[in-house]
Parts: sequence; C-alpha cells; structure tokens
Amino acid sequence: MRRAFIFSLVFAMVSITACGENDHPVLSEQHEQANGEENNENQETDMENSIIKLTVGGRSFTATLVNNSSTDALKEHLAQGDLSIRMNDYGDMEKVGSLGFSLPRNDRQTTTGPGDLILYQGSSLVIYYDTNSWNFTRLGHVDGVSTREEMLGLLGGTGEIILTLSLNKNQNEE
Repeated sequence: MRRAFIFSLVFAMVSITACGENDHPVLSEQHEQANGEENNENQETDMENSIIKLTVGGRSFTATLVNNSSTDALKEHLAQGDLSIRMNDYGDMEKVGSLGFSLPRNDRQTTTGPGDLILYQGSSLVIYYDTNSWNFTRLGHVDGVSTREEMLGLLGGTGEIILTLSLNKNQNEE
C-alpha cells in the first residue's frame, strides 16, 4: 500500500514537472524537497530492515545485512519466527551450521574477516572469527566487530553453540 502511494506521488510529480523546470519553478522545487525527504525515509527504513539480532547463550548482539536476494529471503524466513542454528567450529576460523533450508545464492570471490556473516552452498550459515577467501554469498557483518577476540567473545569462545537469529524488534512491529 505504501509503495503504491509513493509510486503514485512520484508519478504525479514527474508528470507535473515534465513540462519543464522553467514552466513551474515552484512545483519543481517542491518535487526536489519531497524526493529528498522520501529518499531519507527510505534509507532509514532500509537501515532498520537490514539489522538482525543474534543471540548466543543469553547474550544478544546485532548484525547489519547487505542488500541481496539471499538476505531478502532470510528476512522472509525470520518474519515467520526466530531461527535457531547449532554451530560448530571449523578450521579455527569460523562457526558453521545448517539453516535447514536453502536461500538464493549470490556467490562471488570473497575475503572474509572477523564478524562476517556468510551463506555457504546456499544452506549453511557461517560466522567468521578469522579470515578466509573463497566463493561465498556475503550476508552481512556483526556490528562493532573487527577482531578475532571480539567475535569469539560474542560467540562465547570456541566449541559448539546454539545461535538464534531474529528480526530487529522494529521489523516485527511493521
């Protein structure tokens, strides 16, 4: 409904200003102001929609998702409810666990770092606490993490964990 309204508003403004800026300078200025405000609102909404909550052992933190079809599909799954994933260490650089379903892949050569969230082979979630390079689908990054120690601290160290993913509270209310 909101998109239809915005589309109608933009279409009407484009139609009005199609006569030329010189013909309707006041309308053109109003269009620019409205368009700028609309873009700011869209950017804020996109940022809110790109944040998910991760919980391990009662400790919660957030991650900001990238914009791709993989993250869109993940958010659709999370809209149905929280997702718990059993994760284990692999190669002294990551924790990996099965999602239990597949997401669209957007694989490309990627070098990871601590805090990176990666989709592996379309059905496994990986959280990196060290570096690696391979063909992966980037999902996002844990907010505020830049070192191995920080990421391992949030994950509770090495060993098996249960990670719960959920939408940011604001997204659940929409």
